[in-house]
Amino acid sequence: MRVALSLFGAFRDYQPTAQLTLDVADGARVADLREAVAAYGQAHWPTFQPALLARSAFASATCVLRDGDGIPADGQMAILPPVSGG
Repeated sequence: MRVALSLFGAFRDYQPTAQLTLDVADGARVADLREAVAAYGQAHWPTFQPALLARSAFASATCVLRDGDGIPADGQMAILPPVSGG
């Protein structure tokens, strides 16, 4: 399954475009996608911080997903790093 992952926050600093496309197995869960992003980041992003990925959320077009949730059938997702501010 091909996943089109929109990047936000610090992840935009890693990738020259605002989107990353990854292939994961059919029936993959968000945890599988998180592992795929980690592998991609370690291979392609020199300043990649795995701790940032560990604290980030994944979302479909309609909701935030947990690691045990399946990837939406349309493969459209976003990665949302933690934010702070006031």
